[in-house]
Amino acid sequence: MVFFPFKKNLRNSVPNLSTVVGVEALAMMMIGWMVLVVGVLLVPSSQSLRFDIQSGKTKCISEDMKSNSMTVGKYQVINPNQDRHQLLPDSHKLNVKVTSSHGHIFQWAEKVEKGQFVFTAMKQGNYMACFSAAEHWPLITLTIDFDWRTGVQFKDWFNGAKKGHVDAMKVELEQLYHTINSIHEEMFYFRAR
Repeated sequence: MVFFPFKKNLRNSVPNLSTVVGVEALAMMMIGWMVLVVGVLLVPSSQSLRFDIQSGKTKCISEDMKSNSMTVGKYQVINPNQDRHQLLPDSHKLNVKVTSSHGHIFQWAEKVEKGQFVFTAMKQGNYMACFSAAEHWPLITLTIDFDWRTGVQFKDWFNGAKKGHVDAMKVELEQLYHTINSIHEEMFYFRAR
């Protein structure tokens, strides 16, 4: 057994942080740091993807997903007309196919100008959304707005806060908690790869 004769004196000589700074100041510092961390982590890098596709061509976008991940995708052809209330002609409609690398088709839509898909990935792998523009002469270019969210990004966090079920700080802390858990799970996933 090792004997430290100064252990008792050392413990008594180190001041408690709450007595030096003050409980209120310490609480304000903690809240400030939490707000800063939550603010940095919750700033989205992008809300959606916008891309062009020529008539007669197909573009596909894939997402590597973990098993049991929930996902939602929304897409819309941007109206090129000045009058946004005017209907799109048939030449500006898409065929959309959402599939997994295992061969399962989640959605097949023909001649649509907008739509959405929602599913849970049962197996880990690549999931793909393909957009095909119909043949048309002269060639035209369609602009598509596409938003694909999975996991924590998918959850509608502020819906509950608007209804008054929880206060805003609790919602932010839950978001932070789920974001950290998602990052933690992805780290284990990438280590396993």
